[in-house]
Amino acid sequence: MNIIKFNRYYRQFGYFSVILIIISLSLLLFKGLNYGVDFKGGTLIEIRIVGSDHSVSKVRDVFNKSNLSNLAVKNFGNDKDYIVKFQKQNLDNPEFINNLKIDVSKSFPNINFRRVENVGPKVSSELLRSGIIAISLSLTAMLFYIWIRFEWQFSLGAIIALFHDVIITLGIFSILSLEINLSIVAAVLTIVGYSMNDTVVIFDRVRDNLKKYVDLHIFDLTNQSINETLSRTILTSVTTLLALLSIFFLGGEILRGFSFAMIIGVLIGTYSSIYIANPILVKLNVDHYTIVKKDEEKN
Repeated sequence: MNIIKFNRYYRQFGYFSVILIIISLSLLLFKGLNYGVDFKGGTLIEIRIVGSDHSVSKVRDVFNKSNLSNLAVKNFGNDKDYIVKFQKQNLDNPEFINNLKIDVSKSFPNINFRRVENVGPKVSSELLRSGIIAISLSLTAMLFYIWIRFEWQFSLGAIIALFHDVIITLGIFSILSLEINLSIVAAVLTIVGYSMNDTVVIFDRVRDNLKKYVDLHIFDLTNQSINETLSRTILTSVTTLLALLSIFFLGGEILRGFSFAMIIGVLIGTYSSIYIANPILVKLNVDHYTIVKKDEEKN
């Protein structure tokens, strides 16, 4: 069997990942994330304009006549659909949206209000807190499983790989100014599970091979284990990516952010399982006796 020498590039990709993490953390610290209505609060309106002379600037000018704060307008999928976001005023006035629709319809008679979402500041802060708690709990549960299932060296490798995936994914969303909403939180939670699953599969093979090949150094043994599980990794990643790419291109604008986050997560998760988690085992010099000692303690 032809063996791909993944271990030849452990050091180079390690430096590459460190650079990516530094850039991502800098972006998150200084630029931050583009929180959507779910987390920031406000009003989101999806409209479709047919027949009238319209553009992003004209739609913005029409909505600006209602003195809306933090108004943002962008195309949504095609040149007929728009997303309008603003901080809602007059929260105590139940006719606010109806009056806004009437005013806008005067300028665009063929306008169709397809979706209206309102999120108050209290609800948005609760959603943000719930999202952070959900991600934190999922990470804690994953790490607890690894701590029980493997030796501490494996646990440390899995922990670093998980944080690596989440930080870089959020960094990509920050640099592209992509909107963070509840669906993105769901994508991050799925990424955590996918990355952990891929890491555990390789770690299982590493652990079995440590018992089998007593004299084989961990540097070469991790490379052999990656190659032995490579067909499974490729099949899982490719089939998952095919489904996600279909959603990204055919699922519409609403699902595009979620599918994009998942695509990035699958690619980074597969990469980190090979070039983050396994090099940690090499750095910690895990050997046959580490596994034997753990098994003896269990018995």
